Amino acid sequence: MATTIFSTQMLEFRGGRLFHDVDGGREVTVGPEPLVIGRDPACGLVVDESGVSAMHAELTATASGVRLRDLGSKNGTWVGDLRVSEALLTKSTAFWVARTQLRFEVARTQKVELPEIERFGPLYGTSAAMRDVFRRLERAAPTELTVLVQGETGTGKELVAAALHDASKRKGGPFVVVDCGAIAPTLAEATLFGHEKGAFTGATTTRLSPFIEANGGTIFLDELGELPLDVQPKLLRALAERRVKRVGSNTYEDFDARVVAATRRDLEAAVNQGAFRSDLYFRLAQVRTHVPALRQRLDDVPGLIKVILADLGAKDAWRRVSRATLDRLLRYDWPGNVRELRNAVAVALALADDGEQLDIAGAVGLKAAPAKGKPVDVTANRGYHDAKREALHHFERAYFAQLVDATDGNIAEISRRTGLQRTHVRKYLRLHGLRELRGA
Repeated sequence: MATTIFSTQMLEFRGGRLFHDVDGGREVTVGPEPLVIGRDPACGLVVDESGVSAMHAELTATASGVRLRDLGSKNGTWVGDLRVSEALLTKSTAFWVARTQLRFEVARTQKVELPEIERFGPLYGTSAAMRDVFRRLERAAPTELTVLVQGETGTGKELVAAALHDASKRKGGPFVVVDCGAIAPTLAEATLFGHEKGAFTGATTTRLSPFIEANGGTIFLDELGELPLDVQPKLLRALAERRVKRVGSNTYEDFDARVVAATRRDLEAAVNQGAFRSDLYFRLAQVRTHVPALRQRLDDVPGLIKVILADLGAKDAWRRVSRATLDRLLRYDWPGNVRELRNAVAVALALADDGEQLDIAGAVGLKAAPAKGKPVDVTANRGYHDAKREALHHFERAYFAQLVDATDGNIAEISRRTGLQRTHVRKYLRLHGLRELRGA
């Protein structure tokens, strides 16, 4: 793991104490690790009262205060008379989960030292957000704890899993990837646990379970949120007992693999909706880490471009990236995250002539900004209808990009928020090259 020394950087957070004033009272500390409140016995603060969801809300200490986030609960999280999906608690206050009151008391600002590195395995970042991810990974890597990696599509969740594997005592073993999002529901059990020849139509050979293939190493369950509900208890049992049984067999096989899972879904909300088992969630989330979106760490963009160019064998091409290009890239919201940046760099490099500047901004459809002191008068440069059409195009893309981001691409939810039919939503997403993920 390459290491670069920086001046010591500290992560500040304003945490506190959370009180549940029943049965003699209970209190828990609120720090930078998410604290889940809910009815499930595995929650950080168990509130087993009427109306409270299995995983109701979450508190996390940040530099600005304590972030209170509702986890898709049925009866809501309330601050005063306001039902909130997310709120920042900056002073001692009371809030409600369903009809149960909790008291939060703010504490003094605390500091956590961030690692003085810019790389963790294949991951890169000098921003505080990424170095905090590195801090969490450094602590988790030497353990056998299961890790749940959360983040948007394109943020590099598989790279996080690979980095954990490479920094663990299992680095000499296999790293096996299972894409749960690509598994047909009817074949999920056979894909996860293996099958005997002839166990079902199409099973022409015996297949080992990827858990067995990962013996001595790490198994990475990508897009775990897509796993069918009926297979989840079988996965939970396999993880608890450290053994699997092939479809069509009566014999269990022990496995010795570290488990890392990832999802772009809001699994906490899925638990409350009955789409994901809470016991499986807590089995997998012994350690949680969230990979920030690229728009949340834009100061990493120049360094990422250097890293990507080096990976493409064109390290010296960094000199062909202009300041104007960087300025445009730093104002972009990057809906496709690091994956989109990597593709843009690769396209710009491939299309540029030798010695020509790399038009990375153009590769993601960003037009050059007008020269300073010369604002563009659209009516003077093109006809009214052309100018209106271009402005509408930019508005539509920004509008639907934000909706896709806010709903994780849920077509049904975008339809509800916009008042448009789902067929029209899909048309706009296709028109603007935005991701259509679920909610058909």
